[in-house]
Amino acid sequence: MSAPFTVSVPVRYRDLDPLDHVNHAVFATYLEIARTDYLESVVDIAAEEISFVIANLEIDYERPIVKGDEPEVSLRVSRLGDSSCTMTYEIRVGDDVAATAETTMVYIDPETKRPAPFPDEIREPIAAYEGLETMA
Repeated sequence: MSAPFTVSVPVRYRDLDPLDHVNHAVFATYLEIARTDYLESVVDIAAEEISFVIANLEIDYERPIVKGDEPEVSLRVSRLGDSSCTMTYEIRVGDDVAATAETTMVYIDPETKRPAPFPDEIREPIAAYEGLETMA
């Protein structure tokens, strides 16, 4: 299995609450940045062409991210189904885990706007990158 896909995310002033902590809802934005970068890099899909919806999002907060931190988000596809996949994430600041998370994404056919099986041009690069078997 390959190493997790990792991106650095900047802590912006607007991410902070009055205590200089990154607001809990912003953690989901950090996941989105990593997920979009993953799809652009691994699958070669431009952000505006990504045809997925998030069916489930779970975040476990371990420690705050504060002004001056330099978080990194690592992710991997832990399950690749017919029309959905599960991504698992870890947000780290240095050696500390700030949060772990999981999303379930469902592929949406761009024409019908309904859930549909992953096209091979999406499934195969993900399976190859993650070392997962493809389903027929």
